[in-house]
Amino acid sequence: MGNDTATADLDVALEKHRTELTGYCYRMLGSSFEAEDAVQDTLVRAWRSYDRFEGRSSLRSWLYRIATNVCLDMLTAGNKRARPMDLTESTPLAQAALSPRPDHTWLEPMPDARVLPAAGDPAEAAVAKESVRLAFMAALQQLPPKQRAVLILREVLAWKASEVAELLDTTVASVNSALQRARATLAERADAGPEGAVSDPLDEEQQKLLERYVKAFEGYDMTALTALLQEDAVMTMPPFDLWLRGPADITGFMTTLGASCAGSRLLPVQVNGLPGFAHYKPDPENGGFSPWAVQVLELSEGRIAGFHCFLDTKRWFPLFDLPLRLEAEADDVEQGG
Repeated sequence: MGNDTATADLDVALEKHRTELTGYCYRMLGSSFEAEDAVQDTLVRAWRSYDRFEGRSSLRSWLYRIATNVCLDMLTAGNKRARPMDLTESTPLAQAALSPRPDHTWLEPMPDARVLPAAGDPAEAAVAKESVRLAFMAALQQLPPKQRAVLILREVLAWKASEVAELLDTTVASVNSALQRARATLAERADAGPEGAVSDPLDEEQQKLLERYVKAFEGYDMTALTALLQEDAVMTMPPFDLWLRGPADITGFMTTLGASCAGSRLLPVQVNGLPGFAHYKPDPENGGFSPWAVQVLELSEGRIAGFHCFLDTKRWFPLFDLPLRLEAEADDVEQGG
């Protein structure tokens, strides 16, 4: 076999693992863009050192070993990405002020297609989806990096303790101990699970809830929206650290500081294993609609429990392959890509 063919074959073999590796690095790092950088770095390192890979392990576990080292190196800075409610108390509407924090503060959204491989096994697919939901991701970020790796490899990817020990160059006993400590930390964070109520695929009741939400939001009908929100529903808007709790403060914000969102358009997106929307708001200067946010919705008991708006559209809309404007006849625009 010629060198060119071998190179092309290796490229194909490595590329096959890109989506699952991106999912792993995303869970480790909490950042969409850092995860993609980490995977690129992993594949380049694998490519360069392939002649030293003697097939002692599978190509997949070798790639995970490289990816783990890349992520652990990136995490030595000690930065833990978070949601607004992990950092501050909720703000009463009367004191609501929009103060941004730097990008590296925030847990970032991620399109499902980039991190969830097309899994044949529905049970595996469900675990993969649950493990990229925002609350679980935020809980993961609280774990020390090694514990985080152990928990993801054991609980999400279902590796054996002996495989994880080999990957991390440690003992089975220390893997089991790290897993126990990680589980205990997650158990203390009761908020890691409200989204367990999202079925996959969405059931009829959840589909109807989303249809009512789109109608209420696009119509800016606060009475209808209030009826869809849980009493302790939460709204966040990274990069601002403000977050609001309860329908009165959320709708109050939307009709005051957020009033320019009246008349918006929503396009559905699959984000973090949850239903979401690309939010375009009216563009009075140029007509049509301009990007405003990627919304991620948490559903629980037939209502909306969390409503998270990621506002940095210059970063998010290209990541989701979304158009950077909608024309005025947006009712007919089908989402592309």
